[in-house]
Order: sequence, then C-alpha cells, then structure tokens
Amino acid sequence: MFAVIKTGGKQYRVAPEDVIRIDRVAAEPGQVVEFGEVLVVGGDTPLIGVPTVEGATVAGELLQHDRGDKVIAFKKRRRKNSRRKRGYRHDFSVIRITEILTAGAKPSQTPPPRPKREAKPKAEAAPEATPAPKKARVKKAK
Repeated sequence: MFAVIKTGGKQYRVAPEDVIRIDRVAAEPGQVVEFGEVLVVGGDTPLIGVPTVEGATVAGELLQHDRGDKVIAFKKRRRKNSRRKRGYRHDFSVIRITEILTAGAKPSQTPPPRPKREAKPKAEAAPEATPAPKKARVKKAK
C-alpha cells in the first residue's frame, strides 16, 4: 500500500517504513505527525482524491531535524567594486512513515517500534593467498 501526500507545497509518494525528508514541521523528535492532505491511496483498490481522499490520513514519526547543504548566492558587478555574498541553509525534518489510514481512522499517538533488520549472512571466505614478495630491481650504470 502506498499514498501520495502533499506537504510544504510538494508531493511525496510514501509507503509504510519509508523515511522522507520534508520541509521543517513544528514538532519534537519522537512525536507522531499527521498528514491530512492525501491525494492518492494506492494498493489493491486505489482511491483517487478530488482533490483529496476523504477520511484518509498518513502518520509518521519525527526522527530528527536537519539542515541542508549551504547554498551561496554571490553577486558581482564588474569594475564597480561591488560584491555581495550571501549563504543559506534550508531546514528539514526527517520522518519515518508509520501508518496509512483510511475511513477516518485516527493514528496511534505512540509510534510503533522500528522493525529489526536481519544481518546479512557472511559468505564463507576462501583462505587468502599471500602475494609473493617483489624482486628488487637493479639499475645498470651507464
């Protein structure tokens, strides 16, 4: 199941356990954030909103607040001794999608625990052969 949500003037395609980076939201890390503007709910029976799907919400856990890379705006007018340098860093929030709800259901106020990742099985390594030592070169005199 997936959904398309709209937040911060942008649209995001999300599924449960996805981690997305959106414009900063006013919440503390660990809290549950609700997104009410759901445009599409996909799956076996897709629901397409006109403009939004009635009663559909997407919930996510706020993991952290972050800042983007610095963008520098440098303006220079030649031969006029005029320069302006201005830097900017955008504020983001990192959110893990926990639930996609329909039919007016409300999300739980405590986020579910993260699923544990299973470790990759280690491949049996063949015994490594040690490389032969290099022979010293002898330079001939001219």
